[in-house]
Amino acid sequence: MFAWWGRVVVRLRWAVLAAALALVAVGATWGAAVFDQLTGGGFDDPASESSRAVVRITEELGPQGADVIVLFSSDTATVDQPAFRDPVAATLTRLRGHAEVSQVTSWYETQAPTLVSDDRRATYALVQLRATDVDDKTAAYGDLVPVFDTPGVRTETGGTVPFNHVANEQTTEDITKAEILSMPVLLVLLILIFRGLVAAMTPLLIGGLAILGAFIAVRLLNMVTEVSIFAINVITLIGLGMAIDYALFVVSRFREELDAGRDVGSAISRTMATAGRTVLVSGVIIALAMSSLLIFPMAFLRSMALGGVAAVLIAMLASLTVLPALLVVLGPRINALRVPLPKRRRAQPAVTGGAWARIARSVMRRPVPYLLGVLAVLAVLAVPSLRMEFGGFDERVLPAGSEPRVVADRISEDFPGGTVAPIDVLVSGAPVEQVQPFADRVAGVEGITGVTVAANRGTSTLLSVTYTGEPTGDVAQDAVRAIRELPAPDGAEVLVTGRPAADYDLLESLSAGLPWMALLMAAATLIVLFLAFGSVVLPIKAVLMNLVSIGASFGVVVWIFQDGHFADALGFTPTGFVEPSNPIFMLAVLFGLATDYEVFLLSRVREEWDRSGDNTASVAAGLQYTGRIITAAALLLIVVVAGFATGGMAYIKLVGIGMIVAIVVDATLVRALLVPASMRLLGRWNWWAPGPLGRVYRRYGIRESESGDDETAPTGERHAALSR
Repeated sequence: MFAWWGRVVVRLRWAVLAAALALVAVGATWGAAVFDQLTGGGFDDPASESSRAVVRITEELGPQGADVIVLFSSDTATVDQPAFRDPVAATLTRLRGHAEVSQVTSWYETQAPTLVSDDRRATYALVQLRATDVDDKTAAYGDLVPVFDTPGVRTETGGTVPFNHVANEQTTEDITKAEILSMPVLLVLLILIFRGLVAAMTPLLIGGLAILGAFIAVRLLNMVTEVSIFAINVITLIGLGMAIDYALFVVSRFREELDAGRDVGSAISRTMATAGRTVLVSGVIIALAMSSLLIFPMAFLRSMALGGVAAVLIAMLASLTVLPALLVVLGPRINALRVPLPKRRRAQPAVTGGAWARIARSVMRRPVPYLLGVLAVLAVLAVPSLRMEFGGFDERVLPAGSEPRVVADRISEDFPGGTVAPIDVLVSGAPVEQVQPFADRVAGVEGITGVTVAANRGTSTLLSVTYTGEPTGDVAQDAVRAIRELPAPDGAEVLVTGRPAADYDLLESLSAGLPWMALLMAAATLIVLFLAFGSVVLPIKAVLMNLVSIGASFGVVVWIFQDGHFADALGFTPTGFVEPSNPIFMLAVLFGLATDYEVFLLSRVREEWDRSGDNTASVAAGLQYTGRIITAAALLLIVVVAGFATGGMAYIKLVGIGMIVAIVVDATLVRALLVPASMRLLGRWNWWAPGPLGRVYRRYGIRESESGDDETAPTGERHAALSR
């Protein structure tokens, strides 16, 4: 099949390249407009109590809650003095008259003690916007920014809408900076790897094509389902990274076939029969791993799944169509524009020598010490992950000095009751006088500092509940749980929402979906790897190896971001917990990437096994042929990810550092040492499958013999069949 496809691409090369140019044109124009089509937010489970409560509150009481918190402060005047009061009053009047504002609540009307700081040099106003959609609220906030300016008084804004606005802007800035920094470094590294400018440019061309193609795919998807702006972040990371990986693998194999004396047509057919098959298997596995995020109902996780799947599949398709067509046109010119670098010593034949083969043979001579030693190192790295604590993210993920974070910190430290995110409790179906006994019981919950009636209409009453500590802290979470356990007034229904309740419900929803996500990823990996290699042992081992490397990455993430090590050097504020959607996203990506490297290695090992039937020689040859490529692919992907670790957003740093650790561990300790050691101990059992499954593989397997003809089983396969 794959050799046949190589021959098709040779014949249709100009048509394929023309289609690629058309795709670039559409992606750079129509596809790039996707930025204006996607939505923000999407962090809540629509079926959760907190989400349902928001809908009910709007239906029964109208829009409630503060979208924007405007903090007014002075170093010299108090809130009572004209120098403070008069300019603030003018600003509040302008806000009330603005078309985008539905309500403004301040201390000057309510005299609520919670709205004035302990030193009386600061107060804050609660601004409610007319818009109900997240994007419309963000746009309205942008229009209001000039109105907030108050001469003579320091003015800062916080709350949900400014937080989301700043977080999105900072995230976009971080990712843009990462791209700007990574591209020249990638080009230099590719030149060093390929030792030529033409060959070095091809992976970057495929990376650009993958990103533009994914933009088109996501815009099309946005026509039929809601897609969040977070899809773009994943497209940049996964699309570029996987395209470079695949192009590196295909170009390296094509040059190897040319060096072996094959003509261009034969070299392309052979490349597609080997590297092309590997790219297909890897792309399918990573796409399935990313699609496991669709298990979760939150729009932002589903959007990352859609963006990731689109990016991976288009990177895969471009590497199997556009790249081979380009290689046909270039032919031996793929080696043109050589860069004058020190000559590399010609590698010895893989089976008899070579640095990577020597490493493999050293490992396989002493497999048990290597196996135990590597597992011990990985266990030490993974131990902190056993005490991972989850919590929702808050303003502390923003860079120090950003306005929403400053406002949250000031209110928490300087104001009585200090919270920017109260717990909202809707009591529906009871007159307000019957709600008071329930409100008294709420006030008696540990950690609650105050309960007030925020709104009432008919038999619907909204209670605003303040508490000690952070919105993401244990006190707030315990309070949500305790309020929900209180008996409701007779004949009434009680629904709890607000940021603490939304965080609590998010944790519950993610916890419920995680086992199904893990099951889907494991099942997809087992099935596809079996169809690729005809073994039931190797897929199980691959899943276990993936978990080992991911566990090490999670351990480092906990040690740094939960425990706070290197916080000053990395520029973030530790919170004592990890926001759960980050490790879930990392789990999907890293599981796919770990399998990617496994496929690269095992494909070549299987190829050598089919040729010789010698397990030890096959592993040595496979590592010799792919060791340098896997190392280079890992280094290039680290460069793509490294820019994320330098960003201002704490959760972007977390993803970047966690992925770097996993990539380093997987490409070195796992693939270079652990896999060869385990394959040496398993011997022929590496390729074992029970009789019925063996027949399934021979009939439906993703396989191709060296000649591209499946009719004759190679030597290793005959050995495996006899062993069964």
